[in-house]
Amino acid sequence: MDLAALVQELQASIPGAVIESLPTGVVIKKEDAAKAFSLLKNELSFESLQCLTAVDRKETIEVVYHVYSFTHRLMATLKVVLPMDDLNVASVTGLWSSADWFEREVYDLFGVRFEGHPDLRRILNPDGWTDHPLRKDFKGAGVVPKPVK
Repeated sequence: MDLAALVQELQASIPGAVIESLPTGVVIKKEDAAKAFSLLKNELSFESLQCLTAVDRKETIEVVYHVYSFTHRLMATLKVVLPMDDLNVASVTGLWSSADWFEREVYDLFGVRFEGHPDLRRILNPDGWTDHPLRKDFKGAGVVPKPVK
């Protein structure tokens, strides 16, 4: 399997899920993300989630997943684009346990809520913190929060 075959398999198995093909992977529709990731893990042998992060593009937040198949010796990048007024996406912790702290970090720093995450809470910032410091609209640069007691 190569990236072209991966894209074809996603398109055939979940029609309309692929928004865009990239040199290293695909952009997946938010509504089809759970099905796409289940297909990757359970049927296409992508055994490992190597990284999960996010990018603030001002109008949207891209959640970026790097998955690896030891079987196929293939790394793929999948992106899910979220509008700023709906920063919710399905959690992948049930598929890859490595997603646990990655999703908590993206929640803490960008405000993305991972639906179905078993323990979605802040991981780097204090519990009482209300901002998301890696967002471009973050206004508290240089502000140090008081320690939580």
